[in-house]
Amino acid sequence: MSLHAVPSIAHSIIALSQIIMKLSVALATLAVGGASAFSVNQYGLRTSTQLNAVRQPIMAGNWKMNPATEADALNLATGFCALVDTLEDTCGLEEAEGCTEVVLFPPFPFISKVKDIVQEKGVTVGAQQVYYEDKGAFTGSVAASMVKSVGCEYVLCGHSERRTLFSDSDVNINAKVKKVLEFGMKPILCIGETQEEYDLGITEEVCAMQVSKDLAGVSKEDLSKVVLAYEPVWAIGTGLVCDAEDANKVHKFIRTVLAKMYDEEAAQSIRIQYGGSVTPES
Repeated sequence: MSLHAVPSIAHSIIALSQIIMKLSVALATLAVGGASAFSVNQYGLRTSTQLNAVRQPIMAGNWKMNPATEADALNLATGFCALVDTLEDTCGLEEAEGCTEVVLFPPFPFISKVKDIVQEKGVTVGAQQVYYEDKGAFTGSVAASMVKSVGCEYVLCGHSERRTLFSDSDVNINAKVKKVLEFGMKPILCIGETQEEYDLGITEEVCAMQVSKDLAGVSKEDLSKVVLAYEPVWAIGTGLVCDAEDANKVHKFIRTVLAKMYDEEAAQSIRIQYGGSVTPES
């Protein structure tokens, strides 16, 4: 889930509340479900039990380059914790299956202090990206060891904005995935097609290529520590919506790719998120 900051922190908290309350079940289901992961009853969308593997749902909030100041970030984290208190099915990284793991990705300067606030609620923090070298003359870059040392458990790899705005290639993304794993953290590997690729009808081809390139050299054992995020680029910040049926269709296809790369057990065990933009309305 992509969390876009708005000028007012109070407005941000209200928006987060609406999103979480409406979509905590639905989005988490996308992390665990196949094509039939939704069933409808009098309460709306609920998780089905027809799964081939037990996968803990995960909801991740990417703050991107927001908010503007540390004070705003800490206020947002505090407000977020108040919302978490109202939910019954959230839990931390190492807790029992059956509840939703929650991860926040603040900007680098805010990670440590945001972690101090949210960890008491079982919420985990991660880094929005790292460089694949351990140290050296790489001005502006951040090493995996650095984010690990401030408490990050997850790192985003291959986010569409890093691919397009910063020319992050599949070769580099693959190196980052392996570096994150090397330092005992969990990569959330982002894949997905652009508007042009969607219009051309090559969504599956694009996702298959990205998965195969970005996971090259990753063992089956390490794959169990990876989370995949399908983020259709055309549904990020455009007002367009990728519905649950289409997203689950792509998720199912991704599992067929992984089954060919590894085996069916690995394909069914990995968690896959939906990573497009989310609003209270959608």
